[in-house]
Amino acid sequence: MYRQFYPALFALCKTFFDDNHDILTALNNGMLKAFKNIEQYDAGKGNFFNWIYTVVRNAALTEVRNKKTEATILYTEGLPDAAFFNPFEEKEWDTVYEMLHRLPATTRAVCVLFYIEGFSIKEAADAMEMKAGTVKWHLSEGRKRLKNTFTSNLCKSEG
Repeated sequence: MYRQFYPALFALCKTFFDDNHDILTALNNGMLKAFKNIEQYDAGKGNFFNWIYTVVRNAALTEVRNKKTEATILYTEGLPDAAFFNPFEEKEWDTVYEMLHRLPATTRAVCVLFYIEGFSIKEAADAMEMKAGTVKWHLSEGRKRLKNTFTSNLCKSEG
């Protein structure tokens, strides 16, 4: 089972971490939790892969929270809830990975939850154990950093 799901779950954890050690730690912690709690799987609620995916994603989020180095003072109010443009829309996965790995770990995790996993602001805030305003700040910061990356790459390719 581990070998069967490894590629997809490794790719999932790779969206949260740069370092292979961190990726494997999150993946292995998630799989261990899944094995220990296999009796909690309910086929009536969905397929087995989705259940393991959720367990491993939650393990990765726990690892991100444990590694969090940014101050929690980043809470800012007044950022708009709507009109979030998705910087990852219509991009190939290798481009998405490249873009994500340019972001700080916490900002990357928030962007993965919101843009890729489809979490709402509230769901992402709950998963990351932070305020909704801080999640909004990370989304804004991610978009800003990615816009700067696109602009500088565009200028280099035109020059």
